[in-house]
Amino acid sequence: MAIEAGARAPYASDPGRSRGRVHAEPADPARNAFRRDCDRIIHATAFRRLKYKTQVFVFHEGDHYRTRLTHSLEVAQIARSLARALGLDEDLAEALALAHDLGHPPFGHAGERALDAVLAGHGGFDHNAQTLRVVTHLERRYPEFDGLNLSWETLEGLVKHNGPLTDRAGRPLERYPRGIPPAIAACGADFDLASFASAEAQAAALSDDIAYDAHDIDDGLRAELFRLDDLAEVPLAGRILADIGTRYPQLEMQRLVHELVRRLIALMIEDVTAESARRLAALAPRSADDVRRAGEPVIAFSPAMAEADRAIKGFLYPRMYRHARIMRIMGEAETVVRELFAHYAVHEADMPAEWQGQGAADGTSRERRIGDFIAGMTDRYALGEHTRLFKTTPELR
Repeated sequence: MAIEAGARAPYASDPGRSRGRVHAEPADPARNAFRRDCDRIIHATAFRRLKYKTQVFVFHEGDHYRTRLTHSLEVAQIARSLARALGLDEDLAEALALAHDLGHPPFGHAGERALDAVLAGHGGFDHNAQTLRVVTHLERRYPEFDGLNLSWETLEGLVKHNGPLTDRAGRPLERYPRGIPPAIAACGADFDLASFASAEAQAAALSDDIAYDAHDIDDGLRAELFRLDDLAEVPLAGRILADIGTRYPQLEMQRLVHELVRRLIALMIEDVTAESARRLAALAPRSADDVRRAGEPVIAFSPAMAEADRAIKGFLYPRMYRHARIMRIMGEAETVVRELFAHYAVHEADMPAEWQGQGAADGTSRERRIGDFIAGMTDRYALGEHTRLFKTTPELR
């Protein structure tokens, strides 16, 4: 299915035919529904806080490491590139990329593990579900509703960032051993949790993977968790490095690493574009709903690139995410989150006034309210609170 540059594909999401918002609003004369969603996300308090939320390294380790904010911007750039190449709606792809990490707590996955443990008896903690909670409830900016009142298509893409949540019989998939997260189950919108999301949502999710692969290599090298020579064993990265070395034999390290990252992103985007075009041509969807009803994703890596992606992740996992230094810091970070939760559970008055007892009216449990408060913290705010409330606080270095 060939799509001319700049043309909208029949399977693209159409902002003019959006399923609307929970709270009806007049149309904006200058922006379509999905552009409006993008703008609301960019101006959200939760989006600004991503500046001081961790990817892998805590905020004070250096100005050049990725944060959740810079990562989200990089994902948005890749998502727009994919959307443009495939005739999808660029604004919806961008909105989903910008918002996909809004629910992450401080200290990355360490903070998520700690919150999931302390909230185990209250539905656990899932950052995708927390993202939905942020944009539908916790952002309080507008006089007529809580949340950002985003379009149905944006909410659906956030809920299904990792694909369908249930099988066709309604049974939660393996990654939800406690069942569908309460924030999603209570949302009330009909997302058909057994179906895939729009092609734009799939593009944003795959852009997340591409950004992680390329930029975690960059950050890992910068932190000296591994060396450039180590990457020679990773097939795709090794081939890129060999080609760069042949063409630029005396290239300085900074430029070499940037060239590696740049080429890796470009190759992955080209691969996804070609594979997705092949899948879409075979499926021949005539609407966004045809994409949702497909039995597999329509935006995907080719089998060869999927294997290369697994190889990169297999390289990074032990050398970066499970590196002894990172594991020690993240273990201390989990302790900070657990101790903050335990303290607030006993001393609710030590939370800001707006977080004390406000859950009574909307049915939010005290535990969930404390979890919401901690999940919204930046790394530095969490450490500051811990320093205020406890005699000793780890430096996380």
